[in-house]
Amino acid sequence: MRVRTGRFALGVLIVAVPLALALLGPVFAGEPGPRAASFTLGGGHRLGTDFVGRDVWRQVLHGGRPVVLTALAATALSYLVSLPVGLTGALTRHRWLEEVLLRPLDVLLAVPSLLLILLMASVFTPGAVGVALLVALVNVPDAARMVRATAAEVAARPAVEALRAQGETWWRITFGYVGRSGLRTLAADAGTRLTGTLYLVATAAFLGVGVAPDAADWAVMVDRNRTGLFVQPWAVVVPALLIVALTTGTNLLFDAALEKRGRTTERKAHR
Repeated sequence: MRVRTGRFALGVLIVAVPLALALLGPVFAGEPGPRAASFTLGGGHRLGTDFVGRDVWRQVLHGGRPVVLTALAATALSYLVSLPVGLTGALTRHRWLEEVLLRPLDVLLAVPSLLLILLMASVFTPGAVGVALLVALVNVPDAARMVRATAAEVAARPAVEALRAQGETWWRITFGYVGRSGLRTLAADAGTRLTGTLYLVATAAFLGVGVAPDAADWAVMVDRNRTGLFVQPWAVVVPALLIVALTTGTNLLFDAALEKRGRTTERKAHR
């Protein structure tokens, strides 16, 4: 119990700082001051200045929101498509429908995620919404297969046949029983997928996909300021640590929450 509580508390502690900065940072950033010399330390700037002389602390306050919101939107969009596709593929009695839904996704699954994002970005110039759609797209094949595999195991139970024999609706069987039974597995997948999505969004921004070269974005800050790493390290180290803390804290929170849910379920089963 203490280990689980400690892990959850540690996850909250780690994720609280980057999440608070991402969501509330722009409110407290204030107006931009005059630019100073590039890659300076001190001089009235808490964390020095960046590659174009802007205040690093102010860029940090503004730079988290694009990463967090884009990752959350991409994860939600991927499941918005994956859930109906995976559940339909698992529960349909028409083999051809399963093939039509899942085989095209196998083609996308064969292409590395980052390569697919770069290929699509070379065709059109995406903004923040475009990046969210691209990252969601590359997540759909794997997420749909996970949903399908989880739902197929539940759909094979006698209870599903009994519900069909009773004349229950497809909606009630699919979401009321199959979806709820596989919720814990899908929640675990969602935690891992959110972390992977944060990585993809940050990597895309690091490569300049969907953001301006001088945008206030943690990943862009790491990329654009790395040339002055040994002169002004805070412009690189601080945003990099915030990205790492965000992904690590998210994983710890999901792991602790799922472990707690699993033990609660076990206790109920033994009563």
